[in-house]
Amino acid sequence: MIIIPTIAGFLGLFMVLIVARIALKSSPGTEKMQELSLWIQQGARTFLKREYMVVGIIVIIVFGGLSLAGKWQTAVSFVIGAVCSALAGYTAMSIATSLNGRTAEAAKKGLKPAFSISFSGGISTGLFVTSIGLLGLVFVFIVFKADPMIVSGYAMGASLVALFARAGGGIYTKGADMGADLVGKVEAGIPEDDPRNAGVIADNVGDNVGDIAGLGADLFESYVESIIATLAIGASLLIAPSLIDSSIWGNVASFVALKKPLFLPLYLASWGIIASIIGALSVKVLKSQEPQNALNSGVYIGAILMMIGSFFIIKKMEVSVGLFGAMVGGLFSGLVIGWVSEFYTSSKYKPTRTLAESAQTGPAVVIVNGLGLGMGSTLIPVLILAGATFLGFTLAGMYGVALAAFGMLSILGITLAVDSYGPVADNAGGIAEMAGLGEDVRKTTDKLDAVGNTTAAIGKGFAIGSAAFASLGLFAAYLITINALSTEPITLSLTDPKLMCGLLIGGMIPYLFASLLAGGVGRVAFGVIEEVRRQFKEIPGLMEGKAKPDPTKCVDIAAKGALKNMLIPGILVILIPVVGGFLLGPVVLAGILMGTLVVGLVLGIQTANSGAALDNAKKYIEEGNLGGKGSDAHKAAVVGDTVGDPLKDTIGPSINILIKLMAVISLVLAPLFVR
Repeated sequence: MIIIPTIAGFLGLFMVLIVARIALKSSPGTEKMQELSLWIQQGARTFLKREYMVVGIIVIIVFGGLSLAGKWQTAVSFVIGAVCSALAGYTAMSIATSLNGRTAEAAKKGLKPAFSISFSGGISTGLFVTSIGLLGLVFVFIVFKADPMIVSGYAMGASLVALFARAGGGIYTKGADMGADLVGKVEAGIPEDDPRNAGVIADNVGDNVGDIAGLGADLFESYVESIIATLAIGASLLIAPSLIDSSIWGNVASFVALKKPLFLPLYLASWGIIASIIGALSVKVLKSQEPQNALNSGVYIGAILMMIGSFFIIKKMEVSVGLFGAMVGGLFSGLVIGWVSEFYTSSKYKPTRTLAESAQTGPAVVIVNGLGLGMGSTLIPVLILAGATFLGFTLAGMYGVALAAFGMLSILGITLAVDSYGPVADNAGGIAEMAGLGEDVRKTTDKLDAVGNTTAAIGKGFAIGSAAFASLGLFAAYLITINALSTEPITLSLTDPKLMCGLLIGGMIPYLFASLLAGGVGRVAFGVIEEVRRQFKEIPGLMEGKAKPDPTKCVDIAAKGALKNMLIPGILVILIPVVGGFLLGPVVLAGILMGTLVVGLVLGIQTANSGAALDNAKKYIEEGNLGGKGSDAHKAAVVGDTVGDPLKDTIGPSINILIKLMAVISLVLAPLFVR
């Protein structure tokens, strides 16, 4: 029975090999372009190696702690999850940095060739992440005989690496970006990605370590945790057959013998990879000249195929069609969140255009309006998630809620492809500017980059929405585990002061976490700004273009600052559930998990959409609107963009990992809390 997901996983890897090889055969550009691309690639690889060395030490410490606690099998599963997550991020970054120069070269021929190359990087990332995630999960599933507590260690390892990858990469990329933009664009009045700016290479390196490697690790763990949450709840039904609802699962004996709730998400994930392959390939063959339309069409095709295939899979397993309804509810809610994110963050629509117009009155107004826009954008996604949660629970209990979480990420192969193509286009624009390829080429890469900002906001919406669903599933599994092992089962009541204390503490955690990340970005940006200013003052002929800057200094400042500032927030997230469970008890910890989920969900959506809107408002002005580049409105929008960047690329993406990592740690350690 396990052969189906194995075949699907290897099919996805085969498609990655084919797509990447075809793209890599395209021209890498001039010698100067190849040199710039190599600088970016080497900088990204160097940082990731240093980051993974630091994370590796933490992985070893956690492995030792789990082993000493008598959970060596979970510890092994944890290490496998960590390795797979790191591999997903590193591979995604390697492919992207190999295609950035090729995208810039293709942009000489027009929009479609450049879009084709950059999207090949997106396809490779999306399919590799889902395929390696499913294959790793299948391996752990087989070796440890589908024990959900052991398999949960795989998700814990993936989450830990993803957290540090997102936090460290986010601090690096936005610290470098802010430093390069504020000194270059605002103070020196030179174009974005100007080769005279020492911070430009660090900024482009940051796009890869944060938006590619961090993104790959982030959505890798989102994907596997949505499956594992479903497995964990399904396993609780197998442990207690009396809880089985025959109207959902059919005959009890058949249910137990075939282990339907364990294999169903694996079969659905297998079909999701196939649907994503077809959706991604459809983008490559569409004749549309508009990248956003082609990308949207690919997602819709993948979603339709997913719905059709999952219906027949569920029917074949002879279970209730209500499970299909729960999964489709999750998938549809993801699409709606994507639509809302696009509406609020794309310069095609009124919110972002109005935001750009407000830049004419100065940076303070545009920043306030950007924050307000993000806050307002939380309304529809939260209502949609609440409705999908209620629908999933009504149709199939907490298993239905977990299945809805997986439904949202079931076509991650195509949604991640749509998301991750953007940083490739962004890097291509930087290379085009530094290599002096001309205004037409830069306009092409800027258009691709603007679309990439919108698709990134959609991807972040998917990620935070699925995080809420998956955390609910993991939270339910945590409660079931506690009650199954405890002599005195716990009940949650708002009149219980322990639960209320936990809720208050949990509601504070996302803000504390965001504060630490924002502070880290500010400190790195300060160092980069000082270095760029120093080079403009001390290197003779630099401003006149007669001398070259020293980008290695800025790269080193950003790398050291990111590694230093990612440790405290990362360790904090690991310690909170451990300390809460052992010292305060399971009820307080349950409140902490609930509070973190509710507040983190809203804060994650708000920061992601505020940041993306501020970025695209700037790009809307740079397209020639409201005075264009160099105008007062443009200078104000640049300041707004520097505020929005850490919101959308550091804080927002990291919060969805925060709420899931705390939940999965609590689930893995639940038996120890009871003892």
